[in-house]
Amino acid sequence: MTANIAHSTASEQSRSDVTQASAALIGRVLLSAIFILSGVSKLAAPAMMIGYISSVGLPLPQLALALAIIVEIGGGLALIAGYRARTVAAVLAVFSVVTALAFHSALADQNQFIHFFKNIAMAGGLLQVVAFGAGRFSLDARRR
Repeated sequence: MTANIAHSTASEQSRSDVTQASAALIGRVLLSAIFILSGVSKLAAPAMMIGYISSVGLPLPQLALALAIIVEIGGGLALIAGYRARTVAAVLAVFSVVTALAFHSALADQNQFIHFFKNIAMAGGLLQVVAFGAGRFSLDARRR
């Protein structure tokens, strides 16, 4: 009987570990999707994005666009892979807050209000990755 209880507990723990690792992977994919899609959309319409960046008064809009594309696509792919996930998530969290402040701070406009708090919520999710890591299904876990 004791052996059955121990086996049952170990089996439940194993299922729980797989569930937790799977949830971490799915969470990283979902968090990354917005960054990758946003980066690709910037590649598709660079002139429009340079105009938008200029319109908010940021200097060096071409450089800002290039950096945004690298952060969004590179960071999104690295986060999915779980490569240096804590560092990447921290960079993406800061990027999310900075872009909220730079591009979506007109909170009287309902659309901008939603975008602002979407970015803040994304930063919150990314801070969970900073705090708890990428999980078992990640390149970070293989490096240990």
